[in-house]
Amino acid sequence: MAALAPHAGHAQIIGITGSPGVGKSTSTNALVAELRKRDKRVGVLAVDPSSPFSGGALLGDRVRMQDHALDPEVYIRSMASRGHLGGLSWTTPQALRVLDAAGCDVILIETVGVGQSEVEIAGLADTTMVLLAPGMGDGIQAAKAGILEIGDLYVVNKADRDGADQVRRDLRSMLTLGERPEGAWRPPIVKTVASKAEGLDEVVEEIEKHRAWLESSGQLAVRRTRRARDEIEAIAVTALRARWGDVHGRSELDDLAAAVATGESDPYRAADKLLDSFTE
Repeated sequence: MAALAPHAGHAQIIGITGSPGVGKSTSTNALVAELRKRDKRVGVLAVDPSSPFSGGALLGDRVRMQDHALDPEVYIRSMASRGHLGGLSWTTPQALRVLDAAGCDVILIETVGVGQSEVEIAGLADTTMVLLAPGMGDGIQAAKAGILEIGDLYVVNKADRDGADQVRRDLRSMLTLGERPEGAWRPPIVKTVASKAEGLDEVVEEIEKHRAWLESSGQLAVRRTRRARDEIEAIAVTALRARWGDVHGRSELDDLAAAVATGESDPYRAADKLLDSFTE
């Protein structure tokens, strides 16, 4: 990571998220094709969920991206979430830095498919693209999923199906309910049919507009600083957990847990004692 750091920081990072079944992999495949038309070097990180029972993952996203298998300017890497919450993998930031340093102009990150809490992609991407589709729930469901807060661009995929215009209207109505400060970015809503590569040119144009706004407003630097801060914090917390494992081996954590369970102590006091043991 130390060797790669001076060479990173140039790629445009686009996060692609949405509920399972809206066409994320198909849209990613079509978006790669549109970016290649513009002579962009593209990296793709496709995160698949890991089984909570076997620990395995299908890594099936790239099955839908065979169109670019022989293109030397496209690199596709499937990753397993390995139980990490937030729709991403624990190693996604590191893989992102590798592709950035390798010279990718654009890096697409496809999440496992958000539920009602997996919105971590917003902290990792420069531009977050949220996919919806007819028949995947109403506007209230979209609001519950938290996607109205994280999206920089909304794409109504499978727009050739009945109900696409209604989804767009519902989404626009929900977005207008939130207050936005003057000069803030107003997320556009684009209709696409990814399986037929329809509407992807407009998606790329909106992504470029958002990139220009990020640079002119100073938000690009703000987002990247926040991303670095989150990564540092995650690494530090993981290191602490590893040390907790050592404490567990000495049974100190077990003793603290037993004291809390019996009411002799409380979780806050026990946590303070555990932290104090690291500073002694």
